[in-house]
Amino acid sequence: MAAYEGSLAADALAMPVHWYYDREVLRRDYGTVDHFVAPKNPHPGSILWRSSYEALNEKGDILRDQARFWGQREIHYHQFLTAGENTLNFKLAKELFTMVRTNGGYDSDEWLEHYISRMLEPGWHRDTYVEEYHRAFFTRYAQGKPPRKCGISDEHIGGLATVPALVAALEGTSLEELRRIVKEHVGLTHAHANVLRAADTLVRLLWALNEGESLHEAIRREGGDWLSGNKAESWKSQPDEQVIGARFSPACYIAEAMPASLYLAWKYHDDFSSGITANAMVGGDNCHRGAVVGSLLGAACGAIPEQLRTGSADPP
Repeated sequence: MAAYEGSLAADALAMPVHWYYDREVLRRDYGTVDHFVAPKNPHPGSILWRSSYEALNEKGDILRDQARFWGQREIHYHQFLTAGENTLNFKLAKELFTMVRTNGGYDSDEWLEHYISRMLEPGWHRDTYVEEYHRAFFTRYAQGKPPRKCGISDEHIGGLATVPALVAALEGTSLEELRRIVKEHVGLTHAHANVLRAADTLVRLLWALNEGESLHEAIRREGGDWLSGNKAESWKSQPDEQVIGARFSPACYIAEAMPASLYLAWKYHDDFSSGITANAMVGGDNCHRGAVVGSLLGAACGAIPEQLRTGSADPP
């Protein structure tokens, strides 16, 4: 549960500075993001104007009244969210957690039905931006493809957003069964080998932490194919903006985002608040990196500070 709540807190903290790539502008606009704040327009680095999506029919209408903001410059991706509110992918994580806990298990067809229902429900979320995998899924769904055939080979770290929720909801499940379920679930929307590998790594890391291993031990044993523990230790004295910037890209592609996330978890292994603040402050796809950074630090530190727990609940 600490891992799940940690992922939600990391996302909510990073939300106002999501996809800022100019760190000086990030600091100018928000200062140090160590508490929940609301997003501001304009977002000077927003590239939402480059994105486009046109629903083929009502089965693909996932933008609804947000569609009018697409194509405009400097629109904040999460402009209508409030301080401490979670972004779309983590709202879906909450839905998944509740469904699995209520049903006492995971069923992929039932999840797909619920996912489609929620995404098409008017007013269910207030996010302006929806990731590429949602757009691709609902384009295929609107074309009449069965839900299991609507996913794509998406290689973004956003594919890990629901993993901590699923792991927490399936507490008591064996490691091998947990790995199988997570692979099936993530593959519904992110059928990319590296994303599936990253999801499996995250499951094994969370399992190891739950078994009492330290975060450093777990990363060395389970995450070594993504990040060298020796290198991570030698980089700790360098500014975060150098490691996540010069060594690893702050962007969303899993090949860079996963080791960047593990590095931040390594460096801040005993300080949850500082770790998710650092994740927010290096910008880029910090919300989705939060699935890894927040869950690992939450599990390692064991408790989420009260002032950061409001990310676990939607505002009234």
